[in-house]
Amino acid sequence: MRDQLEIIAMGAGSAVGACLIGWLALRALRGRSLRASLFASAATAVLAVVAGIVIASRAMFISSHDAGVSVIVSLSGAAVTLALAALLGRSLAHDSRTLRSALQALGEGDAAPAPVQNGKALMTGELADLDRELRATRAKLAESRERERALERSRRELVAWVSHDLRTPLAGLRAMAEALEDGVATDPARYHVQMRQAADRLAGMVDDLFELSRIHAGALRLTLESVALADLVDGALAEGQPLARARGIELSGLVTTPATVRGDVRELSRALSNLVVNAIRHTPEDGAVRIEASDLLPAAGDGEPQVLLAVTDACGGIPSEDLDRVFDVAWRGTAARTPEVESPVGAGAGLGLAIVRGIAEAHSGAVTVGNVDGGCRFEMHLPVPV
Repeated sequence: MRDQLEIIAMGAGSAVGACLIGWLALRALRGRSLRASLFASAATAVLAVVAGIVIASRAMFISSHDAGVSVIVSLSGAAVTLALAALLGRSLAHDSRTLRSALQALGEGDAAPAPVQNGKALMTGELADLDRELRATRAKLAESRERERALERSRRELVAWVSHDLRTPLAGLRAMAEALEDGVATDPARYHVQMRQAADRLAGMVDDLFELSRIHAGALRLTLESVALADLVDGALAEGQPLARARGIELSGLVTTPATVRGDVRELSRALSNLVVNAIRHTPEDGAVRIEASDLLPAAGDGEPQVLLAVTDACGGIPSEDLDRVFDVAWRGTAARTPEVESPVGAGAGLGLAIVRGIAEAHSGAVTVGNVDGGCRFEMHLPVPV
């Protein structure tokens, strides 16, 4: 028992001494590289083992030859341990530099993939996980920056659109008001009608701007109730018929489902009306616009039942490169859908279609557009309550 206590005391003493030396070494290396600190830690452990063996050999072994063999064997193991610690420290230092470069690129807005050492995986699973997280973060930041750039482009286009389209009716109102004041208006009643129409147009623009600002700010408050698709189609037909007749366009509707949706009837009616008015504006005379309501089963991805509100026109189609931008705020295509009619997103649609998308998304739905024979088709998908 006494021998065992002596061995424990010698081992503990050598370990405490080595630990003290290692602690002093780590303090001296504070602020230095990870490689040096890791090597110092490994050297401390090796020193504790070798010192314990040397002390025990002097106290316990009778043969100096056997004691020397034990020391040589322990030193050989210590050399291998220190070599492995050096290799591990080198690898960790390289991985640390790799991740530091990735973080620097992340801060500079570089969207390129984070580098990995010579195409190989990082040494430890924790650093590999950190590398994957950095890659995911870089991808998210790149998407966020692209959305921010797109939003900034939309804002600039919106400012340009507002300054241009508001200037025209305001200039007309000023000219007509001056003509009435100077008494040179040949037909004052006609001037009054035109002034009211210009004021209505300005009011509509302001309403669209206010609606769009609420959508973008997340302040759109919905009054949810059961809304029949047939009622939405009937309301859109009644509202669009005067404009369709004035332009010589046939406006029709088809409802093939008795389904109802849970939504705000005012906002849904506005979205469908925007689609119908947009279709009428871009359909040439003697053309046709059709409103449809039908079931759409199953919904994309999750099997949830949905219904479809679609508006098909005879505009001649939208260029494929413009389809992805149709619902952008205040964006207007430069190429015409047909040579005889307006541009793909003409007067009023720079905000109207953006409002449609915002209302559809507020109802957990979506809106898409695609070309069909002789025109294009806008589809609004809405979930059905179950």
